[in-house]
Amino acid sequence: MINVSIIGGGNVAYHLIKHLLRIKDVRLVQLYNRSLESIHQFKEVVQITSDISTLKKADVFIISVTDNAIMSVSEAIPHSNCLVVHTSGSIDMNSLNSKNRKGVFYPLQTFSRQKKINFSNVPICIEAANENDYLLLQNLAEKVSKKVYRISSQQRQYLHVSAVFVCNFVNHMYTIGHSICKEHNIPFEILHPLILETAEKIKLLEPTAAQTGPAKRKDTVTIQHHLNLISTQYQKLYKQLTESIIRHNEKTL
Repeated sequence: MINVSIIGGGNVAYHLIKHLLRIKDVRLVQLYNRSLESIHQFKEVVQITSDISTLKKADVFIISVTDNAIMSVSEAIPHSNCLVVHTSGSIDMNSLNSKNRKGVFYPLQTFSRQKKINFSNVPICIEAANENDYLLLQNLAEKVSKKVYRISSQQRQYLHVSAVFVCNFVNHMYTIGHSICKEHNIPFEILHPLILETAEKIKLLEPTAAQTGPAKRKDTVTIQHHLNLISTQYQKLYKQLTESIIRHNEKTL
């Protein structure tokens, strides 16, 4: 049995709590958040608190708060020589307070409270300051997910920026596409099969090999036609992305 306490009440914490409650070899000791409202729904199944000084000892404390609060929260944990980990993609493990043992338990996924997540398919990237703690985190991670990776703090920073490109920036492209469709009374759902096929294709092909479109073909007539169609607020971005695709494909020839 692994005893775990979770610190935080955001989207990552919410989904992690729900998943851990279903794992028989894991016991949630306590949940902490500054505002009880975010964790209030769990009060019937696990002890909740808004007073960090009342945290009981656990095998693993998982800090799942905003990046700029991780350091101060780790300092406020009222125990020493416990394993304390955070769930951030960009914060170095050594940012955690040194009174406790350090680690990282980073689930690489986009989390929204209103969207269910199958945690068993979420990659968990783990790191620890010593091998015994790594093995404990590995044991916990393998109970949570079928996909567990040993990733250093330096690797995780590059992984996180990659995730921003393939998730956050791509979603912004969806936002722009949605806006253009809406402006011209086109159902955005027409693009759903294209979006899904593009995502499926890169499971089989490297993204460079999967690239299609006017920039890949250097179809300057279509590119200029698109620029004439779209509003000025999107023209600069369209040009930058087009030039980036052209340059990248020239390098790979």
